[in-house]
Amino acid sequence: MRLWNAANRPNRDQGARRCDEATRTAGAAGYLQEISTTSSRIPPPPPPREEILGIPLAVSDYETVVDWMEAMIAAGARGYVTAAAVNLVMSAREDPEALAAVLGATLAVPDGQPLVWALRSLGHTEATRIYGPDLMLHFCARAARSGTPIFLYGGRTPEALEALEQSLRARFPGLRIAGGHSPPFRELTAEEEEQAIGEINASGAAVVWVGTGQPKQEKWMLKMRPRLSAPLLVGVGAAFDFHAGLVPQAPRWIQRNGLEWVYRLIREPRRLWRRYARYNPRFLLGFLRQYAHQRGIGRR
Repeated sequence: MRLWNAANRPNRDQGARRCDEATRTAGAAGYLQEISTTSSRIPPPPPPREEILGIPLAVSDYETVVDWMEAMIAAGARGYVTAAAVNLVMSAREDPEALAAVLGATLAVPDGQPLVWALRSLGHTEATRIYGPDLMLHFCARAARSGTPIFLYGGRTPEALEALEQSLRARFPGLRIAGGHSPPFRELTAEEEEQAIGEINASGAAVVWVGTGQPKQEKWMLKMRPRLSAPLLVGVGAAFDFHAGLVPQAPRWIQRNGLEWVYRLIREPRRLWRRYARYNPRFLLGFLRQYAHQRGIGRR
């Protein structure tokens, strides 16, 4: 059993080097202009992590992660969080930009139940699923009490984003939604990008919730992190559609048994069958190799 933290960070593999290269490229492009923070407090350490197929995933729970998020805000630190599903883990193995974006995250939490099972099989029996849509709800509940302002970046359309805002306000009275922006599905122009950055920074939000789909949202967070003043950006994928009431969530018993992918496949077969047919078997085989390798090392 090997936990991942700053003190025992693994050797800098190709993906990590690509993350550095992406940062240097951003600087050369002129958009990586650090927004200074006035806080002198030390940022809180993230929860302990364990690598699954090269991606460090939190061995934690909702309360601990939300506590850490609040501590990041209080410290005036800046970072970004991704709720990693199997799809994102496997995309990162094929797409260098996705890998750089995931490795660049301050924290990646296990969004998918198969990732939790993988963590537990490596000895982390305390690992729990930290599902992006539920993480958003847990944080919003606290934010409604504390007055922490949030910003919503994503949504299928401006109307869908408005439906999400209304849903969250009804569910969490007192929640401060400082603003929202529904970007087009295509690549943003430089002018559109500047407009979005201006809106987010002017809002004064402490957390920007990003729902544009994986790995698009992770790439966006990596690129935009230096230009946004909000302490935290959090990618939660389909949470926007779920909480806006546009797409139904799988029943809890299906989620607990790791069958959410079956539920979603039945509902959206044309969009999802290729993804699941490609990535699910590869994830299983890849993790079995990792498990056998780590068990072999443990016996030496």
